[in-house]
Amino acid sequence: MKKNIRNMDVHYIQYGSETGKEIVLLHGWGQNIEMMVPLGNEFQDYHITILDFPGFGESSSPTTSLTIYDYVEILEELLESLNIHKPVLIGHSFGGRIAILYASRNPVLKLVLFASPCVRENRKSTKEQILKSLKKLPGMNKIGEFAKKYIGSTDYRNASPIMRETLVNVINEDLSNAAKKIQCPTLLIWGTLDTESPIEDAKKLEQLLVDGGLVELPGYTHYAYLEALPQVVNILRNFL
Repeated sequence: MKKNIRNMDVHYIQYGSETGKEIVLLHGWGQNIEMMVPLGNEFQDYHITILDFPGFGESSSPTTSLTIYDYVEILEELLESLNIHKPVLIGHSFGGRIAILYASRNPVLKLVLFASPCVRENRKSTKEQILKSLKKLPGMNKIGEFAKKYIGSTDYRNASPIMRETLVNVINEDLSNAAKKIQCPTLLIWGTLDTESPIEDAKKLEQLLVDGGLVELPGYTHYAYLEALPQVVNILRNFL
């Protein structure tokens, strides 16, 4: 199914119990609906909604770069059109960042965040440090996009020019103030081996929340919610 929002077709699916509480699942950067289906399938006593954000999956690609505020407004418009109010909101990484901002300005029953960094960090990878050093060498000041294509993050390299701009917009937005405004119970689930969003990010986010708690999953990575799916389902059942 698709809804036209801001001249973009937003693809979504719905399944589960028509009378159950609403769960909305939000995928990470570079992912799509399919990444959230294994989790959604475990909660079919709820009414499940999963969408492809613009630029991913079967949704339209934006013609101009978007900010995280644009994505939240698109989500707000979609859920309003589907008559979904005060859902359980579950997001992974990029989707979790959207969930943080959404929950700061809309009623949410409960919020679950998987590996969703909130505080903006000026953390540079070894490759980025190499790039910075190279650009200081004589004749290397124009290395720019060429070097970024090979040295930058995988997400950045794989994105179109517009989505690269969008990724930079999203990463550069500090959501600390938004996190402080969230009033609903919030559960953070994080793999201790996550190198994309280290466990320290989770601890910082937990300190900002009015009603938040952190569950650490030892030995799991950025995709702990899938790697430890049975354990995560049990945790969520107790929380929900």
